[in-house]
Amino acid sequence: MEEREDLKERMDLAVERIHQIAANPEVEGPAGDYFKRTAQFMELLLEKKDWKHASLTELQKWNKELYGDIEGEAYEKSFANPAYAAKMLGEGVGQILSFIYTEIRGMIVYAFEGREEELLIHMELFLQIHSEYADGEQPEEERLRQDAYWFISDYSDVMAAYRVREQVDPSLSFARDIIMEADLSDPRYLYQFGEYISETELKTSTFLNTLPEEEIRKLASVFTEGYRIGFVANGKDLSKKKTVNIRYCLGFERIIRQAVKNFADMGLESIIYRAAVSRVNMRENNKIGYYASSPNRQYDYDHKGDAALFMDKAFVERKLGVMKTTFEEYKELSKGHAGPAVMEIFGEKTFEPKGKEEALKLNEKQQKNQVLLNSKAGQMTNEYIPGEERSFTIIAFPVPDIGEHFEEIFTETVKINTLDYHTYQRIQQTIIDALDKGTSVHIQGAGANRTDLTVALAEKQDAEKETAFENCVADVNIPVGEVFTSPKLTGTEGLLHVTGVYLNELFYRDLTLTFRDGMIRDYTCGNYEKEEENRRYIHENVLFHHDTLPIGEFAIGTNTTAYVMARKYGIEACMPILIAEKTGPHFAVGDTCYSWEEDTDTFNPDGKRIVAKENECSVLRKEDPGKAYFNCHTDITIPYDELESIAVIHADGSTEDIIRDGRFVLPGTEELNVPLDAYKS
Repeated sequence: MEEREDLKERMDLAVERIHQIAANPEVEGPAGDYFKRTAQFMELLLEKKDWKHASLTELQKWNKELYGDIEGEAYEKSFANPAYAAKMLGEGVGQILSFIYTEIRGMIVYAFEGREEELLIHMELFLQIHSEYADGEQPEEERLRQDAYWFISDYSDVMAAYRVREQVDPSLSFARDIIMEADLSDPRYLYQFGEYISETELKTSTFLNTLPEEEIRKLASVFTEGYRIGFVANGKDLSKKKTVNIRYCLGFERIIRQAVKNFADMGLESIIYRAAVSRVNMRENNKIGYYASSPNRQYDYDHKGDAALFMDKAFVERKLGVMKTTFEEYKELSKGHAGPAVMEIFGEKTFEPKGKEEALKLNEKQQKNQVLLNSKAGQMTNEYIPGEERSFTIIAFPVPDIGEHFEEIFTETVKINTLDYHTYQRIQQTIIDALDKGTSVHIQGAGANRTDLTVALAEKQDAEKETAFENCVADVNIPVGEVFTSPKLTGTEGLLHVTGVYLNELFYRDLTLTFRDGMIRDYTCGNYEKEEENRRYIHENVLFHHDTLPIGEFAIGTNTTAYVMARKYGIEACMPILIAEKTGPHFAVGDTCYSWEEDTDTFNPDGKRIVAKENECSVLRKEDPGKAYFNCHTDITIPYDELESIAVIHADGSTEDIIRDGRFVLPGTEELNVPLDAYKS
């Protein structure tokens, strides 16, 4: 009771002061403009509005008010833009105040979810910064930097702790309650989440409402059955688990509602948490949780390095300590967590970010601290939610942004996601049988593609009972269509090149990676004029600040139906990696597909045990997990039309082609060429 009264008293004082600053910032010049505009933004959040019962017009107006200053051209003169902030407030100071304003924007979420403590601490942060200008002079940059640092450090116990809890505690049911209780035929429900709502979400929801309930049940069942089968196929006991995490993008609530029901029938309660809004819990540009369209992807990109203000060893230890304490408090809930079920989207407008000198960036020491934090956090998560006991599934659907053929593409995507896995299982087993006779595989690009790479394969002791490749038949990884392995690093050599590819929503032109003994030794791309910028772009967004990464996976995609769909509608650049990886050979840099479960036996449908579950890095997991795992896995696909050949190399030096000139030529795989031939004709 005393805590509640103290919170209310502090809140009342903070609100009163913010109203005063909104009316009169008490500071002259650009800084005064900053404080006035930021205070007025917070006033918007303090207004009591009936988001559940307002008209659609009112809801759209309010949503525009909350997100308008970072949309389109408005962003150019927003203090959320580090370039504008630096120009108006001064280099150094501008970036710090831009970061603080970006953190304050997270108050939208806290207001909608009724998280009063987070609301209050952000108001008090603003007031602390305002007080630094009390004498009418601009404070020292270092003083503001310390204010930002200690805010993040001191309140990690609030924000980082809540982040751990919302991953495992089903009682935090804000989003699930909306999904299960709202009238999903009325688009006004979308505005209850507190996210930016664009035409994408509105059109997606409207389209799904045109589908019969039987179709919705079918789509949800493909999703949830894939999850269930993943446990069965890998010999894991789903009955021991109590919760599942659903991750998706707003607009798909009809499918998600049915998925929640399906999971409940399996004995699983659904946890649906939002993608992080505070840099304390964000990892660069990645979004984990549910989210809506970004009002400005350049804004997201500009702030991905904001941790430069606080990423030191003390912060790493502080956050890990908070995570440990919270996991201990919720260890029973954590133990009962079964893993994520992810519904991705594709078709968003393409985005190639602009590099800004004013944007904050981690220095070399901070990059190592970030890598250490990710590594230790991954190990801790695996300790409390054991990898050998959990599973996942991923599926993807298009959104209306993909163009005028959206409904046709959606229908074809459903077809791709429900292809007969028995046919693919048989054909892929033929490919695996050929691959298992080799010691390595050679991949050669065609035309402008300069790939020339040899992948070394794991050794088998008993060819009758063991295999190096998994026959992927659409359980955890939907759609069907690949055989994959964890390559042997020693002997994996050469050049991987793609002329153009999207990875984690960022475009790469002429991406080139050079491997020596399975590790990246050199890298570049053609996005920027300066080579330094090209390398930094890859180092930040593909290597995730590691000095190097191993090749964690080699796979041959067999889903020629998906490939033809992409070509037919000209949406190759829009395809999610989940589908794109099935449309040619792909290579993952980072961890293997079997991270944290190397010691759990996995078998193919033919009964053979998969022996290629680790490499020379992951084998170190019992000695030093920090050297074994990299906490990233990025797939890079070469499309069939950029491929001259994939050939198995035998111990005696002879070879056998799997693919030649973009076509499957191995006897028994000819059926995969049928969609290719039909498209060409």
